[in-house]
Amino acid sequence: MLNDPYEALGLTKTATAKQIKSAYRKLVRTSHPDLHPDDAGAEARFKAISSAYEILKDPETRARFDAGEIDGLGAEKPQRQYYRDFADAPDNAYRQGQGAGPDFDPADIFADILRNRGRMGGGGDFGGRGFSAAGPDARYSLEVPFMDAARGGETRITLPDGQSLAVKIPRGTEDGQTLRLRGKGRPGFGGGAPGDALITVMVRPHPVFRREGDDILLTLPITVDEAVLGGKVTAPTIDGPVGLTIPAGASSGRVLRLRGRGITRAGRTKKGDQRVELRIVVPSDPDKKLRDFLSEWRKTQKGDPRAALLREAGR
Repeated sequence: MLNDPYEALGLTKTATAKQIKSAYRKLVRTSHPDLHPDDAGAEARFKAISSAYEILKDPETRARFDAGEIDGLGAEKPQRQYYRDFADAPDNAYRQGQGAGPDFDPADIFADILRNRGRMGGGGDFGGRGFSAAGPDARYSLEVPFMDAARGGETRITLPDGQSLAVKIPRGTEDGQTLRLRGKGRPGFGGGAPGDALITVMVRPHPVFRREGDDILLTLPITVDEAVLGGKVTAPTIDGPVGLTIPAGASSGRVLRLRGRGITRAGRTKKGDQRVELRIVVPSDPDKKLRDFLSEWRKTQKGDPRAALLREAGR
């Protein structure tokens, strides 16, 4: 199919939203003109995959394409009409008995066209006014650091013609989100307004933080004594380090919640949380005192933390 967005992304119609995003991110990195300046076909491929992603990332737009209501460029498909639709129309000048009789002259069709054109003012304009239209939108892709997307920031994007464009990254921008810069697209026609610049943001992974919705996820290492006895430690957040209390008897995998320490989206007052997963880190070379203590301690312990797991596995 011409301009098939699934084909452009190398997918089938059964692709999930996650697969669509993954395929798009992979293709952008191999086709972005800024990343491949010596590749003459990079810009065309980039435009094709960006257009395909715009169709498929929105469930409603994707459903309309699958139903045949729009084409692969997002344009409405005209309803298919047949001869009988025109033949039954009351204002059809060429229905049976009028234009389609034995005296029918095909030149009459062109005469009507010329007459209608004359009513609109003649020539190549409409009603005597010059034709004008808004310019097309321009699509770009931009990779930004995790913190810029989380906290907001400003960067610049290099355009195919070598010029640069300032881009403001709103606080809480998501991976795959498209930003619209009004009037920064292609020039208009006949004095029309320029189109918009549509910039799809790809967020780089962070070495410490992960994002899930508006929550920030963090794995925090703690020592054996902090796990057993509890204590106060310092935990990083996207807005800086904060104090965190480790409860006594904490196990690896336990999740603590720092409320209001997550993402704030632009235009919203409620913030997400930061979820901190604890991970007990054992010294790689424990000293003799610790070894001796644990050896004696082991002799007095009767509990088996794996007992319930083994029972469940045997069912």
